[in-house]
Amino acid sequence: MMNTMTPKTTVAIAVPLEAELVERIRAVDPSVTVLYEPELLPPERFPADHSGDPGFRRTPEQEERYWAMLNQAQVLYGLPNESPAGLARIAGSNPHLEWIHAMAAGAGGAVKASGLDAATLQKFKVTTSAGVHALPLAEFAALGIFNGFKRSAELAQDQAVRNWPELRTPTRLVNGSHLVVTGLGEIGLETARIARALGMTVSGTKRTVEPIDGIRDVTDNDGLAGLLAAADAVVNTLPGTPYTEKLFNREVFAAMKPGTVFVNVGRGTVVDEEALLEALDNGQVSYACLDVFAVEPLPQDSPLWNHSKVMVSPHTSALSAAENRLIAERFCSNLRTFLDGGELPHLVDTVHFY
Repeated sequence: MMNTMTPKTTVAIAVPLEAELVERIRAVDPSVTVLYEPELLPPERFPADHSGDPGFRRTPEQEERYWAMLNQAQVLYGLPNESPAGLARIAGSNPHLEWIHAMAAGAGGAVKASGLDAATLQKFKVTTSAGVHALPLAEFAALGIFNGFKRSAELAQDQAVRNWPELRTPTRLVNGSHLVVTGLGEIGLETARIARALGMTVSGTKRTVEPIDGIRDVTDNDGLAGLLAAADAVVNTLPGTPYTEKLFNREVFAAMKPGTVFVNVGRGTVVDEEALLEALDNGQVSYACLDVFAVEPLPQDSPLWNHSKVMVSPHTSALSAAENRLIAERFCSNLRTFLDGGELPHLVDTVHFY
């Protein structure tokens, strides 16, 4: 008699998550067993604090239970201890592992930092939470554009010293201006959607050059300098890879027209920060709104901290109170696809690590 029983799938929750969201994961399919021991997970300090309280310590017995739980699972929700070292350890200790869903949109960096070789990385899949952060990042990019066009940094400086300028300085209209977006993925396209709603025209870059509805010109990164001459604002959404490192260098900033507003919600390594500072000082860039930096936390001696034309955001623009729910919903959708034998979306590229 043929066995028609559905194979069982075990999911282990490796990072902090609210109990009600764990129940949503359990509800995806009766064949799914979800292992969740909240006392083994560090408490969150704020919404979507996937690493949890750094002061949290497991007892030796709890540490053993944590890894025993993870080693039973075919699927992990989160990297173990939300760290590259945890990923490296589980890859060596769990022979059943088929898939890990990472909390970050840019989880490729953690996969690379784990030091796992190509053969090991072929044994299981890693998916990212790319797309979950698209709307908050796009809204932050719009904030950066508005700040630059409406002179918010100068207004704040005048307010701080109670200065009412004798001469009135005009602001710039966002409507009718042109935006260039580097990286027309989910974040870039959401940024473009908001920009078009504000009356901007949009061009951008994409690894695979193809026409995109609503986008005026699409090139690869080699064609970026050619796009910049017409840009009033530039938003970077690109991940950090060897191919994007210091893409925004002196030559690229020099290709911008004077007064360009620059926003970075991708990765800090995409920007040569010395070249950016030069562009700010010579007027090529009139304002920079930065959520990411080459070294994080931003070093105390970085001149970006005190620059009058720079907003420093501590890599938090993607965070919203809804993040845990949105990631859990994405995971539930992916879990359904996994159970049905479909292709998982947002897989980490283990060659380029994005």
